[in-house]
Amino acid sequence: MQQNYNTKGYQEKFYARSTSASGLSCDNFFIDLILTLQTKIKCFTKMRTILETDADFICDLQAPCFQLLSPEEIELVRAGKTQVLFRKGDNLTKQGTFASYVLFVMKGLAKQYLEGDSGKSFNLRIIKPGEFVGLSAVFSTHTFSYSSVALTDCQVFLVEKEAIAQIIKNNGTFGFSIIKRYCEQNTNLFSTLQKVMYKQMNGRLAETILYLDGIKTEYPEIFQLLSRKDLADFAGISTESAVKLLKSFEKDELIKLHEKDIGVVDHNSLTEVSKKG
Repeated sequence: MQQNYNTKGYQEKFYARSTSASGLSCDNFFIDLILTLQTKIKCFTKMRTILETDADFICDLQAPCFQLLSPEEIELVRAGKTQVLFRKGDNLTKQGTFASYVLFVMKGLAKQYLEGDSGKSFNLRIIKPGEFVGLSAVFSTHTFSYSSVALTDCQVFLVEKEAIAQIIKNNGTFGFSIIKRYCEQNTNLFSTLQKVMYKQMNGRLAETILYLDGIKTEYPEIFQLLSRKDLADFAGISTESAVKLLKSFEKDELIKLHEKDIGVVDHNSLTEVSKKG
């Protein structure tokens, strides 16, 4: 059950004190603090913990990677996990915040991105079911290095990172699979960096379309879940440039646009644009 957090009265109270003749400078700090907390509360009220009595509770660790664990290790994961439903638009992770857990996505799609200055962002990848989020918290950093947001409702395990770290140390097979996943993510990041540094705008957007089209086979709605700005943020270009290039690609019969959906018409030619762009 969601609680109703009413901070209006407190805001008025502190505002009145800060504007009085004897107003203290620290009151302004409390005003900012309350407004920040109110924003955070609004962000997370849609997210809810899934209890064992709920109909959508997933009762077992069915993913292939968890099949590598011994019964004792499975119990360790179960004891250190929470099952959460993130609604569409909820943040799974927030760049720069403390990371005390690793996320494992069971259902739904999410978008991983970097937050820059002045509200700019750069999209890194689409997070699909069966993937971990926040593995860097286990090996190095204590904060999330990126943000991720749910594109659809997402059912997720939050697993304490200490539990994952302990199992990696004791179970070589599981540890190898986790390190492999971590390295694959890093390889994708290097590939993304190369795309942004060495390709022109048309090549970047062509590669973005091909990447998302590969996901479309399994998730036909993928383009409809993304805005034109999302496509631009994957390619590292402006939204205006993305819209113009999409129309140009359609004119050249490389793609077909239907509202938000994009269909690849000439895969080979689009691949050539991606390589030479």
